[in-house]
Amino acid sequence: MEARAQFEKLLGGPAPMLALAPMQDVTDLPFWRLLAACGGADVYFTEYFRAHATSSLDRRILRSITQNPTGRPVIAQIIGNDIGALVRAARELQQYPVVAVDLNLGCPAPVVYRKRAGGGLLRDPRRVDAILGALREAIKIKFTVKTRIGFDSGEVFSELLPIFARHSLDLLTVHARTVREMYRSQVRHDFIARAAAAMPCPVLANGDIYSAQNAADVLRITGARGLMIGRGAIRNPWLFDQIRRQHQGRPPFVPRGRDVLAYVRALCQAACSPGARESSQVQRMKKYMNYLAMGVEPTGQFLHQIRRAENWGDFFRVCQKFLDHDLPMPSEPFPAELLLP
Repeated sequence: MEARAQFEKLLGGPAPMLALAPMQDVTDLPFWRLLAACGGADVYFTEYFRAHATSSLDRRILRSITQNPTGRPVIAQIIGNDIGALVRAARELQQYPVVAVDLNLGCPAPVVYRKRAGGGLLRDPRRVDAILGALREAIKIKFTVKTRIGFDSGEVFSELLPIFARHSLDLLTVHARTVREMYRSQVRHDFIARAAAAMPCPVLANGDIYSAQNAADVLRITGARGLMIGRGAIRNPWLFDQIRRQHQGRPPFVPRGRDVLAYVRALCQAACSPGARESSQVQRMKKYMNYLAMGVEPTGQFLHQIRRAENWGDFFRVCQKFLDHDLPMPSEPFPAELLLP
């Protein structure tokens, strides 16, 4: 099925739409390929394209679009606060095989929000209004937004929702934390439920989706059209398939230690450039391990030891020590406070 027709069908239901969240320098083309082999998402959001006065489209991120290995629709995400640059980027991206252009209003990284981009724009609803108006006029395909509920307070969400509704969005993703909260606090599902009830377009729930049962609970509580998952899919690449199977009444696949060990090996092959220094490759893998570690063991020792690995020998000795077994892996992550001292 042609990608835009696929996306229209996903928007209309009846099955929940499952989207891979954009995570900068993590959910790239090699990760998409690996995730697709495990069942994959229904739709893939690119890492964000930066838009500023002198920007051009990032060629590395463009390869996720032009070499899309998933067979599923792709949405290109842009970030910035310069209206002219955002419009230019959106127009350029529409020349590529994407089904929608997404505006990032949620990135909580200080280096981003201090430039009044990403989540930083939520401090200025009038600016958000102006940007959405310009982009809606420029974007002739679907136009989507990913947002948090506010910068340092959720009170602004009541002001943001009518702005979102006014600009005929085709999809809204809500990460129900503020920018300041980063990933530390509980997700406030009542805000997602408010958006799902108020918006004329479908809404995706985002934030701490970590198991098939948890996914079903979030959909029931919020009334959202679907889910966007980032960190949970890095920890468990079979998560989308598990959610899909549970929704269909089929038993989900339960990975065991050696399945996860094989995933780590495949991730190394996919994500690491052969010509790069070994130390740089190991450091890159540690990014993924920060998420995967939350489902390995509860003491924090796996992450503690993996962070001290300096070469592949050290790295895989730790992985084999903790993952070379046939015990089922837990569906729920261990508390982050145990793992990130």
